[in-house]
Amino acid sequence: QVQFVESGGGLVQPGGSLRLSCAASGFTLSFYGMSWYRQAPGKERELVATLTPPGGSTNYADSVKGRFTISRVLNTVYLQMNSLKPEDTAVYYCNTRTPFDSWGQGTQVTVSS
Repeated sequence: QVQFVESGGGLVQPGGSLRLSCAASGFTLSFYGMSWYRQAPGKERELVATLTPPGGSTNYADSVKGRFTISRVLNTVYLQMNSLKPEDTAVYYCNTRTPFDSWGQGTQVTVSS
């Protein structure tokens, strides 16, 4: 059974940092590109970052390039977020690059002073 459990969100001031974690199970992560997505209120879910095996190449949305870093250790996928902006406020989810139907509950990130 595919499962994603996201954590690490919270309230942070503009310019601050957060590190999100995603524990994934039910499939072999090393065979899949892994991604972080986010959904802000009233907006569609958008792709934020992708990590592609086997070489670990990464891709980022233009809006987060240079500020966010995706990585993976065993069955956990991370998103290091630096220099956070109010427009980064959203619920963040992880899934494979071609998403499974099953999504986790997400983790709320709020950037506000």
